[in-house]
Amino acid sequence: MTRQPHDQFAKQYLEELLSPLGKVEVSREVTDEVRQIDILFFPAPSPYADPQSLGLLGRIATSTSLLEPFRNQPSKTEVRNCILKLFSFHGELQRKARRENSSLQEDDLPHLWILATSASENLLDDFGAKLDLESWLPGVYFLAKALRTAVVAINQLPLTQETLLLRILGKGETQRQAVSELLVLPRNNPLRQNVQQLLTSWRITVINQGNLTEDDQELIMNLSQAYLEWREATFQEGQQEGRQEGRQEGRQEGRQEGRQEGQRLVVENLLRVRFGTLDAELLGVVEALIQLSPEEYSRLLLEFSREELLARFGSSNS
Repeated sequence: MTRQPHDQFAKQYLEELLSPLGKVEVSREVTDEVRQIDILFFPAPSPYADPQSLGLLGRIATSTSLLEPFRNQPSKTEVRNCILKLFSFHGELQRKARRENSSLQEDDLPHLWILATSASENLLDDFGAKLDLESWLPGVYFLAKALRTAVVAINQLPLTQETLLLRILGKGETQRQAVSELLVLPRNNPLRQNVQQLLTSWRITVINQGNLTEDDQELIMNLSQAYLEWREATFQEGQQEGRQEGRQEGRQEGRQEGRQEGQRLVVENLLRVRFGTLDAELLGVVEALIQLSPEEYSRLLLEFSREELLARFGSSNS
């Protein structure tokens, strides 16, 4: 089970960004007592993926890594538990090497990267974590070499393109700034498109969990602009497709068809984001929903469960 929506989003987000660079395993269990690694990454060089495009995250992804994201500063116990997962996985690899009568070099052991929205001086001092400014950016703290562990204090990372993707996992002003920088990227930038859709999905997930905390409300505000721009871009894309179809068929009502097609595309994408898929039953509610105003169908798609949408707008009720 995930700790909270941030944990689920972070896993999906990191999986999406790292998949082009190699193999990603989410919620990987390690033996002894059952423990789950949030993200276990194995690099697999590909001519179609450039780690440099992910900045600091891409640099982290040059070797086998465990990534453990935290929405709040981790406690000392949580840091120790992450290190325990690392050592358990090391032990698993060593046992596998013995069974296969092969050697496992120290430099081949995976690293642990704890992605913390913040990390206090006391926490870092208690683990002896130090900066390595000759080789790494401010905000990246390394424990003793043999521990093969680093803590990334996201709120301390410099405001550069290199750190943008990790700062999106931050909190408060750190996250707001990163989302604003993301939205400055060209709309046709594939990285922007993928991340913006993930942010939209995260926002909807948080809204639908109910009993929102102050932290949840802040997160929703941080992601609002990304959501609104995603919705508007999807609407415009649908309008353009509809107008093109209208012109091709010689229709005078191309503009009206473009508007309807835009509404349809927004509704379909919101259904995908909300429920993870768009099956035949959900397709059956689209026609009824696009007759409503954007404000109304957006509200209903955020508030209604699948069962409620089918009961109210399903084809059998048309």
